[in-house]
Amino acid sequence: MSDKKLLLNLYWHMHQPDYRDLVTGEFVLPWTYLHALKDYSDMAFHLEQNPNARVTFNFVPILVEQLEDYAEQSRSGQWRDPLLRLLANPNLENITDEECRLIVDSCFKAHHEKMLSPFPHYQRLLKLYELVAPIMQNGQFHYLSAQYKADLLVWYHLAWTGESLRRKNKTVQTLMQKGVLFTLEDRQALLDVISETLQGILPRYQALLKKGRIEMTTTPYYHPILPLLIDLESARDAMPDAPLPQSATYPDGYPRAIAHVQAAQRYHEKIFGQPANGMWPAEGAVSHPALSLLAEQGVAWAATGQGVLANSLRKLGLPHDTPSQYLYQPYKITNGQQDIVCFFRDDHLSDKIGFEYSKQYASEAVHDFIQSLEHILANSEETPVVSVILDGENAWEYYPYNGYYFLHELYQALAQHPDIQMTTFSDILALQQKQALPAPRLLDDICAGSWVYGTFSTWIGEPAKNRAWDLLCEAKRHYDQQIHQLSAEQKQKCQQQLALCEGSDWFWWFGDYNSAQSVQSFDQLYRRNLSNLYKLLGLTAPAHLLQPISLGGGDAENAGTMRRGNA
Repeated sequence: MSDKKLLLNLYWHMHQPDYRDLVTGEFVLPWTYLHALKDYSDMAFHLEQNPNARVTFNFVPILVEQLEDYAEQSRSGQWRDPLLRLLANPNLENITDEECRLIVDSCFKAHHEKMLSPFPHYQRLLKLYELVAPIMQNGQFHYLSAQYKADLLVWYHLAWTGESLRRKNKTVQTLMQKGVLFTLEDRQALLDVISETLQGILPRYQALLKKGRIEMTTTPYYHPILPLLIDLESARDAMPDAPLPQSATYPDGYPRAIAHVQAAQRYHEKIFGQPANGMWPAEGAVSHPALSLLAEQGVAWAATGQGVLANSLRKLGLPHDTPSQYLYQPYKITNGQQDIVCFFRDDHLSDKIGFEYSKQYASEAVHDFIQSLEHILANSEETPVVSVILDGENAWEYYPYNGYYFLHELYQALAQHPDIQMTTFSDILALQQKQALPAPRLLDDICAGSWVYGTFSTWIGEPAKNRAWDLLCEAKRHYDQQIHQLSAEQKQKCQQQLALCEGSDWFWWFGDYNSAQSVQSFDQLYRRNLSNLYKLLGLTAPAHLLQPISLGGGDAENAGTMRRGNA
């Protein structure tokens, strides 16, 4: 390139596990549609409002599948999500105790400082609940009136609307101004907004992609940790002394990994009209066999964490003391036949967005981010390629106004900066092919790990996590014994259920460092999913699946929804 610039890859990862009970078809947890209202909507909005910004989005297939499901529910009006069904219920007087419990258990689940405290009417509902909670514990859920429940349902959904909806949508503005005594007509109007938003999410990203404004990538279908599916022992590459599950290996893990990758590629092309050039392996989890698998499946590039690169360079005896020595360039990994280019996350900058900038004024945070990039550029001999990669949905509830001012000012400052070019990962590959950038550096080996600490410690190596793996391995052995006896339709349902159980999220939540409430809901859903697999196989689920795997009880930063790249 004629003038040295810093090339910035901003990469927003969007993911929710499958919250459906595949036996009943019911949604068990509401997080997919709530994040659609708040985060997937707002993140599209910021790109629509800043035509010179350029970023990459990663949408996990099972998230996209659920978004499609919700869009179809909204078109038919047949809600299979219990909270949305209650919001639509014309008569809240006669709902069951279980439905009453669902309302009061669910409708205060939001970051109170940023999503509840700003709204006096919502605060009042919380204070009323706290006054009568002792009575509620005795099962007298109807002590709270139907009007209270209607107001709580409305405010919960209003609190989960994105800032773009609050600024643009007249219905949302009217309901927030009204504040109390919401009628059935009010609830129906809010449902119309929710329906319109859910139906519009994927078309908005499809339009941005078609205009060339963004790159879209995918992840193995149900978000499994590929290296651990392939080889549980790979955890010891970065954690030599880690205790592992009793099961020595996950049965037929390599073909299972291939199935997730191939299914993701097919589904992504179906939804977005073009294949994904790159992939964010679930949790940025890589190993040499996993990257070789991706290369063999036609994936041109992948991304992972800075810790993985530092561990790999340490393993190879190469310099890794300061990021300026090694971080700001892509690397090529080869198995001798196929190559894949790997990009590595700048943990410091990514974690600043995820954890630090929410505590600062937007202008101060953006200034600090720009200064950090300028410092990298000033200390680089060649064109630095900086990859900032993080969760694109959970960070914003800790920001004022859902990160509205931060993202607006960030995109504006980056797009206007004379020495910073917003790019995508495929842009970098194209520049290298044109020889406008140096070829990626060869990395002879890679230390297996993830974007969190460069290890797999978030998913294996702790008693509850290992227990969860043993339960999955046990279920997989039963699956292998039974699957050949089933009809084609039964096989398809069992394969889907197994894939769901292989996702990374269940293992993420097990451990005492996460809150008891969050651990309980994911623990129950994981055991329910394993039990459903046995049921679909025509077997009786083991009695030990009735026992909790983990109790939690900690207070992880940002409610456990995100982790820092470095401990």
